[in-house]
Amino acid sequence: MGDIFARSGRRAIHEGLPSVLRDERPDVVVMNGENAAGGNGITREILHELLSAGADAVTMGNHTWDQRDVLTFIDEEGRLVRPANYPPGTPGQGSVILSVGRERLLIMNLLGRVFSPSHLEDPFATADALLETYGSEAGAVLVDMHAETTSEKRALFYHLDGRVAAVVGTHTHVMTADLEISAAGTAFITDVGMTGPKDSVIGVKKELVVRKFLTQLPVRFEAATGGWQLNAVSITVEGGRAREAHVIRVCEETDR
Repeated sequence: MGDIFARSGRRAIHEGLPSVLRDERPDVVVMNGENAAGGNGITREILHELLSAGADAVTMGNHTWDQRDVLTFIDEEGRLVRPANYPPGTPGQGSVILSVGRERLLIMNLLGRVFSPSHLEDPFATADALLETYGSEAGAVLVDMHAETTSEKRALFYHLDGRVAAVVGTHTHVMTADLEISAAGTAFITDVGMTGPKDSVIGVKKELVVRKFLTQLPVRFEAATGGWQLNAVSITVEGGRAREAHVIRVCEETDR
């Protein structure tokens, strides 16, 4: 599931996700939660809220550290996955291996470097290192590539093609129309989209974003409210390779 954004995104989890779980019957649910707390970061309470609602793992991104208390619990939460290509010694973990019945799934989170902080390690080399270290322990690998540009996400897909089950892009909050499965069995989508307020500009109150574009003055952004949307992809994996994939889009009934 794409970036869970603020209160509307969490409402989508409680009101929209149950029907998706009934229809899809997934073995594993992975959510990107880096915007879950008011659009900026995550708290321990919200993390547990997402896990209780059905998440098996919660990935993060460039807003990982926005809530100051994250440093008090990130090392304790085994299913919270921050970008793996932060410098050595950064708190938290960049990957996790989940047991799924008799199978094991490696989930890694990477943060793109284009238009992002310069202190990040190379996400391509980081992915290679994680596969070398943990790849033999997992029957399948899912990569959440949290990045600004289409080119960086797609390049990572080609770099990992045939070595992982899926490369799923997050961060830009708008679902793209390029979901595919390569001949080598790797599923890819540039961005899975946002789970959050539908009547917004990527989660923010639309009038505030319009004002900023019109005036070019600083504007304090606020999370939009109102009807929610839920965006996700469902990927079927067999033998470590993607065999089928489709998008999931659900909107609150009152907004249709």
